[in-house]
Amino acid sequence: MKTDPRKHFSALDIIHKVLREHISPGDICIDATAGRGRDTLLLAELVGENGKVTAFDIQEESVYSTRTLLRENGMESRAQVILDSHANMINYAQPGTVSAITFNFGWLPGGDHNIFTNPETSIAAIKSGLSLLLDGGIMTLIIYYGRETGFAERDALLSFLPTVDSDIYTVVEMPFVNRTNCPPIPIIILKG
Repeated sequence: MKTDPRKHFSALDIIHKVLREHISPGDICIDATAGRGRDTLLLAELVGENGKVTAFDIQEESVYSTRTLLRENGMESRAQVILDSHANMINYAQPGTVSAITFNFGWLPGGDHNIFTNPETSIAAIKSGLSLLLDGGIMTLIIYYGRETGFAERDALLSFLPTVDSDIYTVVEMPFVNRTNCPPIPIIILKG
């Protein structure tokens, strides 16, 4: 039986592959949108025992889910999960020290679709995150949009990203151009 190849090549697959190639044991990483904790767990696995992950979310449900997933996988000592906006990440790390930052914009999977990221705090978070990256560091974004939400944020982010200083950062957008129903948009920003 032939399987649907789209189910085996998602935006998340692309981003996780890139993160695996760029993160080393001992690195400092940030999950700017903890959600259900899958990215936080991946980062914790990649940084090893001597690395550190800081994850942010504004929803208590997300913080609880992420902490639970980390504990179930024996990774809670590698990651700190903070109930705070990703726009405040600058208060938790020093500039030029972070190897990777990952974002998933939109709403909590399986959560309330009335609670979602917004352009103002998301762009502020990206700007802060860029200053935190070390040379050779990477930032990944997935823009989820659809239904009644996310279009304004998608448009604002896609308008903002071309303004990122090209002398310091490379921004790569990888839209799925032949998929219907508002496919997520993976983006990679490399410093240096």
